[in-house]
Amino acid sequence: MVDLRSDTVTRPTPEMRRAMADAEVGDDVYGEDPTVNALQAEFAARVGKDAALFVPSGTMGNQLALRLLTRPGDVVIAGRRQHVVIYENGAAGINSGIQFHTLADDDGTLAVDDVRWVVAATAHHHPRPAVVAVEDSHMPANGAVWSVDRLRDVAAVGLPVHLDGARLFNAEVASGVGAAEIASHATTVMCCLSKGLGAPVGSMLAGPADLMAAARRGRQRLGGGMRQVGVIAAAGLVALRTMVERLADDHRRARRLAEAVADRWPESGLDPATVVTNIVTWRHPEPDAVLAHLRGEDVQVGTIAPGVLRIVTHHDVDDDGVERAMKAIAACG
Repeated sequence: MVDLRSDTVTRPTPEMRRAMADAEVGDDVYGEDPTVNALQAEFAARVGKDAALFVPSGTMGNQLALRLLTRPGDVVIAGRRQHVVIYENGAAGINSGIQFHTLADDDGTLAVDDVRWVVAATAHHHPRPAVVAVEDSHMPANGAVWSVDRLRDVAAVGLPVHLDGARLFNAEVASGVGAAEIASHATTVMCCLSKGLGAPVGSMLAGPADLMAAARRGRQRLGGGMRQVGVIAAAGLVALRTMVERLADDHRRARRLAEAVADRWPESGLDPATVVTNIVTWRHPEPDAVLAHLRGEDVQVGTIAPGVLRIVTHHDVDDDGVERAMKAIAACG
């Protein structure tokens, strides 16, 4: 089976498994797990932040950041299709008592003038915006990447910025801009180790030292305090050290699959040139029929909204798998 539903389906590499088996551990709730501490320090340095915290999931990392940067009743400015808005099961309203002011993000970014408008609207009795949330790369927009200039302009509006960098290193590889430079325009940054980097579990949240100390307390409140978790953090270290550069292979393969989709369904409007990372999305009036046909050819893809299909390339799908998927797409009725 060629599984292109998500890059979360990757399995740990042999090097990760060895590192997990040999990991030195301690009680992380006491801050005594040396492998976790090493991972946190290495990630913080990699993204240019004072400190970092290892969390079970990207959703928890996002939720902690929003909780730290807001008060109940505040508004978070975000794109209408961002993960924090539609793919976290309404968590922000429950966990932080905040609401979203959503903006158009068709190209994966936010227009700076739209952000400024929300800030100016507070003079007209609109709710107070406290944070701008951005997603880089932006999953529903074919994994689109923000330009550093656009990030800089959004940050210059003056609100704290939370960077949902679930696939931050895909953005780094695609743009040629280092993760630290991308993250320099954000107060907090989250990154998943369990997507394109291939680790089995875990995400990172990084930012100022005082916020990360508060995030540690918040993690416990959300049930994310873990004990001898160095056995998982060890895989995260291997992911950071060995799995970033190879993301270019995933990007190349995604572009080939985008071309196959565009050839088969030109009416979908998919432009393969917009696929610069590892995600391909397209519209189809009968997605269930497409899913069923591809499953019959031992290819799995997913959906992200009514009538919207998605392909995600990753470490566990090689060139042969991509060829099989392309043939299955071409034969789809």
